[in-house]
Amino acid sequence: MKMDFTGKRALVTGGSRGIGLQVARDLVDAGASVIITSTREADADRLTDTLGSDAEHVAVDFSDPESTKTFLDYVRELPELHVCVNNAAVAEHGPYDTTTEAYWHRAVDVNLKAPYFTTSIAADHMKRQRYGRIVNISSIWGHISRQGRTVYATTKFGIRGMSVTFALELASSNVLVNVVSPGFTLTDMARRNYTEEELSDLRGRVPMGRLAETEDVSRAVLFLASDLNSYITGQSLIVDGGFSVA
Repeated sequence: MKMDFTGKRALVTGGSRGIGLQVARDLVDAGASVIITSTREADADRLTDTLGSDAEHVAVDFSDPESTKTFLDYVRELPELHVCVNNAAVAEHGPYDTTTEAYWHRAVDVNLKAPYFTTSIAADHMKRQRYGRIVNISSIWGHISRQGRTVYATTKFGIRGMSVTFALELASSNVLVNVVSPGFTLTDMARRNYTEEELSDLRGRVPMGRLAETEDVSRAVLFLASDLNSYITGQSLIVDGGFSVA
């Protein structure tokens, strides 16, 4: 069996680095044409150089209403869309009593509101096609939590609830909606948020003895987004090496 995306158009938000970039790269390698978003227009040349002519870059800041509207209008006008991966997110951690209203709005706008409306427009395309695969990226902090994660966990739990309801509404149109929830993954963001000592400690707490590589998460995303997935919808696949059940 082979994951083949030849002839498929895919959208990956937050595709300029980390998990999103890996997903975009793997989709291109599997034959898809991919639209990637990032917040900076300056990322365009780097991404097209990295991914080739089958990749298109669109700049959007999901915390900015006008930028988001322009992007959603762009997605609405696409001739077709077969795969949608909502990966863009922001993460700031700290005690609940240090949370600012500004960060609350930014996190909800980027982590929850943008995926909701992007999924809604993608679903309209997919219902007309009678085919589609939507994969929303949550987190282990959308299943469990810890101190300092109040806002982030709120948005990531929310992604799961949103995805289940979309799955129910779209199932009769052959549009499957699922969630991938990564655990600790070796990305630039992780290296910024944790010291080497903290990363070493986390490795020791993961039953598999290592942190995820972006490829580990991307494989899960591509399976759920592929034709190999013909009957899974409304589910959340945790990719964390056993951390959340240890």
